[in-house]
Amino acid sequence: MIKAKIAAALLAGTMLAGTAAQAADMPGEGVTVRPVVQAYAEEYFQARILFRALEDLGYTVAEPEEVVAQTAHLALRTGDADFFTAHWNSLHNTFFEESGGDEVLERVGTLLSGALQGYLVDKSAYDAGVQNLGDLSDPAKAAMFDADGDGSADLAGCVPGWGCERVIEHQLTEFGLRDTVTHNQGEYNAIIADTIAREANGENVLYYTWTPYWVSGVLVPGENVEFLAVPYTSLPDGGTANTEFEGKNLGFAVDSIQVLATDEFLEANPAAAKLFEVASININDVSIQNKKIADGEDTSADIDRHVDEWIEANRAAYDGWLEAARAAAE
Repeated sequence: MIKAKIAAALLAGTMLAGTAAQAADMPGEGVTVRPVVQAYAEEYFQARILFRALEDLGYTVAEPEEVVAQTAHLALRTGDADFFTAHWNSLHNTFFEESGGDEVLERVGTLLSGALQGYLVDKSAYDAGVQNLGDLSDPAKAAMFDADGDGSADLAGCVPGWGCERVIEHQLTEFGLRDTVTHNQGEYNAIIADTIAREANGENVLYYTWTPYWVSGVLVPGENVEFLAVPYTSLPDGGTANTEFEGKNLGFAVDSIQVLATDEFLEANPAAAKLFEVASININDVSIQNKKIADGEDTSADIDRHVDEWIEANRAAYDGWLEAARAAAE
């Protein structure tokens, strides 16, 4: 009888130890997290890397809501989502403040650093003297980029709600370009596909883009296109930022992309908070993956495979994120 009691006690102790170990490995067990994302395949890669890490910590990741960046920020403010993986620190600052700012939200870590935006033209136009956005105040130079015959330069621009449209609209007025430049907005992939086709046909092109994104793997800065400078730094609402990159003023902040989460979620989930703090992905890895999407590997299964491949190639760093997150939950 005594031996039986001892055995039962040992078994109970082993079970408790196992339960404790499981809880330590899976601090998110029983918690469902609600991400919000933009509806663009090119942003799903880095988001799903974080989703996978959250799942490895025991969290259940709900199907993400797909909205534009401005609405994503508001979704956090209203409590309809817990976190957003594509907050540009400078570009989206207005959205951040409009959604409650530091009182309800927190920017966590730096998921991607060195993100760029800017205006570009084809190499032949650049070599012919169009090297600054301000040059387009000259009607003759602006006409070089007239795609529809109205005499105005056609700028392949930014989708409303992304944030970049505010900068472009501000600068067109600031630099006196309203009479010579038309900001074409709509579905970006359609607009840029037309731009790429026209450049391939030897036509002059003027467009906005950003990195990380696959476009710069097709229209390659320094090869077949060049970034334009701007006359001086001027951002909406009197904003200030470093807009210089490699000696050229691009007009947009040299930015970092962070996870944005609600204070309430971070306080309740220290493991997730630490994960967001330490997770970091090389921006070139995202550009490489985005090029795969552009080349046809664009299904959800393809993106999941890209995530698998990235995790295996970066296993030590990825496991380090999980270890730090688990330690934070103890």
